[in-house]
Amino acid sequence: MSQPVNTGSGSSIKESLASWGDLAGLLRGGDQGALVPVVIPRDTRGLRWTVLLWFGLFALCSALMMAVNAAIGGGVVGYTLLAVPTLLVGLLSIVGAGLWWWRGSIIEIEEGTHGILTRYGAIVRAIGPGRHYLWHPWSRVDFVVDTRTEIPYTAPVLACPTRENVPLKSIEFFLKFQIIDPIRFVTIIGASNFDLVLSSAVQDAIRQRSRLVNTESAYDLRGSNVEDMRRLLNSQLEKYGVRITGCNIPDVQLPNQYQQHLATRERVAKELVAYEQEWELTRKRRIDTLLMDIERSKKTRDAKIVEVNAALNKARKDVAQMLEEQETEAQRVRYEIETRGRADLVAAENEAKAQQRLATAYRDNRAVLEYELARRRLDVGAALAERAPRPVVVQTEAGSGDSSALSTLLTAQLLPQVLNGAAPGSRGVSAAASAGAQEMAESAQGAIAAAAERQQHMADEYQRQQDVAMRQQFERGEGYGRR
Repeated sequence: MSQPVNTGSGSSIKESLASWGDLAGLLRGGDQGALVPVVIPRDTRGLRWTVLLWFGLFALCSALMMAVNAAIGGGVVGYTLLAVPTLLVGLLSIVGAGLWWWRGSIIEIEEGTHGILTRYGAIVRAIGPGRHYLWHPWSRVDFVVDTRTEIPYTAPVLACPTRENVPLKSIEFFLKFQIIDPIRFVTIIGASNFDLVLSSAVQDAIRQRSRLVNTESAYDLRGSNVEDMRRLLNSQLEKYGVRITGCNIPDVQLPNQYQQHLATRERVAKELVAYEQEWELTRKRRIDTLLMDIERSKKTRDAKIVEVNAALNKARKDVAQMLEEQETEAQRVRYEIETRGRADLVAAENEAKAQQRLATAYRDNRAVLEYELARRRLDVGAALAERAPRPVVVQTEAGSGDSSALSTLLTAQLLPQVLNGAAPGSRGVSAAASAGAQEMAESAQGAIAAAAERQQHMADEYQRQQDVAMRQQFERGEGYGRR
């Protein structure tokens, strides 16, 4: 049983009737160029094994009756001899019928396929790949469906109008689908009807896509993104237990007249490309010439820059040499000025020291002279005080002439004693004179210290004025010694 549906250049889908040995070839290679995702296996089991079963039961019953008759008939030998072979034949028949039934109940489902198990014509369940045993006599596998292979399908769509209503010659659409629910696929649509539904859905999707493009960009459909078309087809075919796993547009053919027009446009475009290439070569040659001129100009400029740099370096060297000479001369002049200034400073310092020593000597000599003069005055006064005469006054009463001679005698006797007793008094006078001389010496030393302090103050003021003058000379850059 074969029912090809699509007779064009595209793919066609059908279901085939075959024996269990031909299932793998039909599912993998198809049948006469058509895709065969569903195969109806021939059921060769039948009930012929029941003949052996009934014959075995009949033989067993016959052997049993023969044994009973032999026992009742008084041990007839003929019945006994026939009962044994009949019993063996019955047992062998029953065993053969059981083996036939066991062997006929075994089915093997190919890997990647599922079988639809039915019982009394009703679908029970889908069974997976592997070996299965159908012990029930009326259980059978009506369909074997390929559920793992991604089945390729090609659907060329003719006369697809574009946005300008120009019919394209053909658009080839390629997709891959997979049966994910074999029971729904078999019971709802079937392989032959699915071919019609899939072809119609693909044509509708392709025509919707071609309406969205311009004729001149129709070739852009080749290899374009058709994910939206895949989602649309999945939404339409999901209820049949089928899933579209991938799709694309491998080829687009334009009308002959439009192809000639495109050929002319391509020829013009090629000529334009040739002219552009020629112009590009000319432009590159001109650019290369200009670049060579620029390189030569750069080399000339670099040579001139080298010369200018050499002249600049020479000028810098001369200027540096001149500056060095001027710096040397300025250093020499500065050293001369500093030397002269130091000499003048030393002379001024020596002069100040001489003035200071002179003032000190003058002050010391004057104080010493005053001190010596005061000391000599004191010595002279002391000597004069020691040698001065001392008058002695003796008072007598007036009118006593008798006693004057006695008093005179007594005075003459006591006078040496008085003079000797007056020596300590003279020493007292000398001590008083020495104390006065010491006071005069102290006042002289105070005068000398005041004079020395005034001289030191004058010397410090002179030194400060000299330092201020020298600092001002340095600030003016005149150096030492310039007046």
